[in-house]
Amino acid sequence: MTISQPTRSPQPPPANILVVDDNLDNLRLLTKILQPQAYAVRKSLNGTMALQAIQHQPPDLILLDINMPGLNGFEVCQRLKASETTAHIPIIFISAIDQVADKVRAFELGGQDYITKPVQELEVLARVRHQLLIQQQKQQLKHELQIRQQAELQVRQLNADLTNVNHNLEYQVHASTYRDWE
Repeated sequence: MTISQPTRSPQPPPANILVVDDNLDNLRLLTKILQPQAYAVRKSLNGTMALQAIQHQPPDLILLDINMPGLNGFEVCQRLKASETTAHIPIIFISAIDQVADKVRAFELGGQDYITKPVQELEVLARVRHQLLIQQQKQQLKHELQIRQQAELQVRQLNADLTNVNHNLEYQVHASTYRDWE
């Protein structure tokens, strides 16, 4: 007799996080914080490289520095939020800028969160988990909405079919009644 092991559902792939910062030390630190949590971490040194990486393989989440040469974080965010294919990707700004006006601008441009440097490991992990959970819940809601829309369409079709059957039965009853009177 063979005893079979219970089948485990396949684990979802690790969340793909793109870290964009022109400072190598910051890239290393954020990678060191995120990789032990089983996140797939990709790195980019500037905004232009980040946009190319995102177009090639969209991440699940972006950690984005603001002050970078070339395209700054605000400009990268604007471009991503202007594109239908990337607008849904959550962006957490990470910056040494601690001015309220810059934080507000980050949110107005479509950023979901803001972390001030120097970063704290527990804060980064909590904010990353939170944004990934929100993304997961959005995907789940989107999937449930699609299922409900399909069910609604099926109900409408069944109602239309029942209406046709009802009309046919009424016609047959009227025709039968008319013949009986003749």
